[in-house]
Amino acid sequence: MNTDIKSIAIQTIKTEAAAIEKLTNYIDDDFEKTVSLIYNGKGRVIVSGIGKSAIIANKIVATFNSTGTPAIFMHAADAIHGDLGIIQPDDVIICLSKSGSTPEIKVLVPLIKNLGNKFIAIVSNTNSYLAQMADYVLKATVDKEACPNNLAPTSSTTAQLVIGDALAVCLLKLRGFSPDDFAKVHPGGALGKKLYMRVSDIFSAINPPKVKPEDKVHPVILEISSKRLGAAAVVDENDTVIGIITDGDLRRMLQKNQTFENLTAREIMSVNPKTIEKDELAIHAFNLMEQYKITQLLVLNKGKYEGVIHIHDILREGIV
Repeated sequence: MNTDIKSIAIQTIKTEAAAIEKLTNYIDDDFEKTVSLIYNGKGRVIVSGIGKSAIIANKIVATFNSTGTPAIFMHAADAIHGDLGIIQPDDVIICLSKSGSTPEIKVLVPLIKNLGNKFIAIVSNTNSYLAQMADYVLKATVDKEACPNNLAPTSSTTAQLVIGDALAVCLLKLRGFSPDDFAKVHPGGALGKKLYMRVSDIFSAINPPKVKPEDKVHPVILEISSKRLGAAAVVDENDTVIGIITDGDLRRMLQKNQTFENLTAREIMSVNPKTIEKDELAIHAFNLMEQYKITQLLVLNKGKYEGVIHIHDILREGIV
């Protein structure tokens, strides 16, 4: 194969990157008015398109919905066969098209205009029928497609997608959409778990590994071994943590002492162990483990010992 695959890929990326960079010149008053219209509106955003633009419209809808702007996809072809019923009086309509003159668009646009809804075009050809009929025009103009034949929608669909992202991010900022808000609409998968899953959701508080400071080495080893968490908290009579004994502490004890039967937990423990309150996010527990190069944290409830969270607990949940 004589074709230089790497060169083709690099040129494709450069062509699309140049098209995206040029979009900064098209962020104008119509873009600002569109953002204000959606932000101050009482309805939803209905996004429509045909062909590849319909696929991009679906992605824009997904981004809107996940960042606090209610949106619905309406296929331009299906709209004229009953799906116009989706549109409610307060909804804002956005239609995507490169040419702005496809037959389906020419049929759809007058029907939307008759409904009286505000109508926005995301279009490459700003002299097209779609652009002329729209209340606001968002320019997604590209000089050429990345396709060597300048036919397959590549740069143009990427430009549409970026304009949609720009709208969504502007609206997100205006709404003050917080990580907590994001978690509410992203409860599934690793992303959602990072934002809402807490230490209390994944660690076990049942019979946690713990010893008293005066306990001898043998019961300490049994406690650590039986609980299989690689550590035990050293606590006082009020369950306040005063230290921790890990597998590493036991190894260091063996290296330093010829005899150890009479050693106590207090003598071999590490003081100032790393802890986390059970109401903290689990991802914070992981970050602490990464920071200190450890595999477990002692879990506290308002300062009182409740158990151990191990890095395997976090990995098992798919948080990272």
